[in-house]
Amino acid sequence: MEIISNCTQADIKKAAKALKDGYLVAFPTETVYGLGADATNEQAVGRIYSAKGRPSDHPLIVHVSSTHQINKWGINIPEFAMKLATKFWPGPMTLVLERSELAKNFVTGNQHTVGLRIPDHPVATALLKEFEKIGGLGVVAPSANRFGAVSPTLLDEVIEELGGNLFVSDMALGGGRSVIGIESTIIDCTRKSPIVLRPGFISIEMIEEVTGVQSNLIINDSEIRSSGQFSSHYSPLATVMLDQLPGAGEGFLAMANIETPSGAIRLGSPSSIAEFASIMYTALRQADRLGLEKIHVIQPLGSGLALAIRDRLKKAAFS
Repeated sequence: MEIISNCTQADIKKAAKALKDGYLVAFPTETVYGLGADATNEQAVGRIYSAKGRPSDHPLIVHVSSTHQINKWGINIPEFAMKLATKFWPGPMTLVLERSELAKNFVTGNQHTVGLRIPDHPVATALLKEFEKIGGLGVVAPSANRFGAVSPTLLDEVIEELGGNLFVSDMALGGGRSVIGIESTIIDCTRKSPIVLRPGFISIEMIEEVTGVQSNLIINDSEIRSSGQFSSHYSPLATVMLDQLPGAGEGFLAMANIETPSGAIRLGSPSSIAEFASIMYTALRQADRLGLEKIHVIQPLGSGLALAIRDRLKKAAFS
């Protein structure tokens, strides 16, 4: 795997060609780092499932560079979905739409729907635009980690997680820390009103304000499978304990105003909810590097992004 920490335009062109030739390219987004493949190449997409150890019926999200690409992948798009796209793209939001003929079963997990996203990161944007210039139509890009493990928010974490599972001709592009730090909000737009399947930075309140339509949260939806719906997910090797104080030698993650109990190992002291989300996955990974058996996390209260943080932590702590 070729690793490029600081991308030039020449590197972006090389990575776009690698995607078109059927190779995998890891790249940064504002949420987490993704592992990309040509969304129309069944063999390349199959390599993502293999490299991640991802169930083959678990749908992937297609990334495109602009709203002009939406109609290639989705059909019968409701007005409220277009309002969301106009307001929040590029950004940390995935829309689930009725799929077009372009979206094949190997992307959708044999469902009638497809997830679409336009990421908001300069490296991702440049890569997607260059890929489309040479005839590409979209890039599937789940998080660049083993399935069920902690998502990477730094290039080094991608290498640590998947370096041994990729080919020499695959690539990994750096772009600093993923600013938001947790995965996109997933919104089902195939019903009469928007349904949040995975909470994220774009909150229910934000969705309702833009659409003027009441939205609901259904994390374990029986109708549509989407990323992050398994009860256990985003999990480090260490056991995650929620809202309990740690003992000596155990990891501890909490807001900065909460003191560290005697003997505990502080893994992070975020001063805001946004910073909590940004550093959370790195803190969980740090615990594994230190060989800790337990991580105690005091969860942030509130709605919006705090709700999304609690969703990830609940799954990380599931046993």
